[in-house]
Amino acid sequence: MAGAPGCGLADRDQAGETISLRELPGHGIGGHATGARAGTGTAGRAHGSVPFVRKQYHLWAAATGFDAWDVDRLISLSRGLPVHAVTVDSVREVDTVYWFDGSAAAPTVRAIVEHARLMLDADSSFPVILGPDGRVMDGMHRIARAMLEGKTEVSAVRFLALPEPDYRDCQPADLPY
Repeated sequence: MAGAPGCGLADRDQAGETISLRELPGHGIGGHATGARAGTGTAGRAHGSVPFVRKQYHLWAAATGFDAWDVDRLISLSRGLPVHAVTVDSVREVDTVYWFDGSAAAPTVRAIVEHARLMLDADSSFPVILGPDGRVMDGMHRIARAMLEGKTEVSAVRFLALPEPDYRDCQPADLPY
């Protein structure tokens, strides 16, 4: 994988055991950066098969930008992890400014409607992917959809150790889509 301008290409490492979200202390804010890619539907695909999902990166604030994980890689790395139920109320991000925090994008009506579409189109048959501290690495739209539908739990997988990011200290606009 080639490095993106303004981003440091990261080394990769991962482990794959899970523990209960309820056993961990609090966790912080994350987010996604997305780019267009052929199609958006994932219905009927097994966990780990993502040929028609829009290109996404999961972002966590870093020293001078963001660390970025390619969501396709997170899905691949999470294959085979045990799936367990997580209560929506235990996901701290649901009470944060998740999609618009630290972003140049304002939460306009249009932006909120676009996110509502993503929530309604989210395929809840795929488990949410959690980091070792319980932060959402993929699946916030599935969690939001569950909330809209009045569900109290979502299916999730969880990394015991945090995989190395694909890029370090990046700006979302510098990532390859």
